[in-house]
Amino acid sequence: MPAPRPCPSRHGLPLGLAGAPPRPAGDTVSTVRRTAQRHQRRVSPTDARSAQAAGAVLLDVREHAEWKAGRAPGTLHWPLSRLARGRAPLGELSGRQVITVCCAGKRSQHAVALLAARGIAAQDLDGGLRAWARAGHPVVDGSDRPGTIL
Repeated sequence: MPAPRPCPSRHGLPLGLAGAPPRPAGDTVSTVRRTAQRHQRRVSPTDARSAQAAGAVLLDVREHAEWKAGRAPGTLHWPLSRLARGRAPLGELSGRQVITVCCAGKRSQHAVALLAARGIAAQDLDGGLRAWARAGHPVVDGSDRPGTIL
């Protein structure tokens, strides 16, 4: 049986076998997304807290003012803007379970993709810090007093 052939689109451009345009070889954004989709798993706030107690790193990817106002105790702060510029705290994450955290879950999903592109397997806190607080887990400020989620 001959191999399936790509079908032309109605505009005359070749389409991939699944009907999508072929991706350029160096399409990093697409590669990062595909890698994250294959490996991404969301973690509930309760499972994240248990994992943290067992040695996992909660990596808070929100910006400094947000992190300072309120965060889960014991989180490592590394803003998404830093990760996007290619910087990652590799030494602190090496060999440990990593769970990314943001306010509601969108930025932390992006952080999972960026970390995956650097060879770091990470998971995402489902619902972010808001879900963490709704589950009754503590949120503290820079002085370890009750914090606020911005």
